[in-house]
Amino acid sequence: MKETLHKITSTLMALIVLLSTMSFSVDMHYCGDHLVDFSMFDKVDTCMMKAEKSKDSNSCEVMEMETETSCCSDIEVTIEGQDDLKISFDNLSFEQQQFVYSFAYSFINLFDAVDENITPFRDYVPPPLLRDVQILDQTFLI
Repeated sequence: MKETLHKITSTLMALIVLLSTMSFSVDMHYCGDHLVDFSMFDKVDTCMMKAEKSKDSNSCEVMEMETETSCCSDIEVTIEGQDDLKISFDNLSFEQQQFVYSFAYSFINLFDAVDENITPFRDYVPPPLLRDVQILDQTFLI
């Protein structure tokens, strides 16, 4: 049980490090309020109407009309990953260094084994048994 929990935890931590360092972008193409194309790894395709109008543009007025009344929009969302994973101990402030040191010291000393078994009544000598009172009174715990 402990080994499988250890394996699951280490796998999850590796995935968290991988996902935090990976950067990706999402491209979306909207025509009006409707999502036409969505892409995570490649550029989105633009509207076909826009491409057809640009091919048939013999006059400048058609191009100007298209750009003014175009209801299509492209949105690109980019999420940057973390570049610097190694945090130096020198970059910490004095209070943070003191906290890390005291935490590590107390955590390590928490698991120190005691070399000597402490017996609180080591020097106690019981009184001498002159007669066995339980047998004389015949009182036994059952």
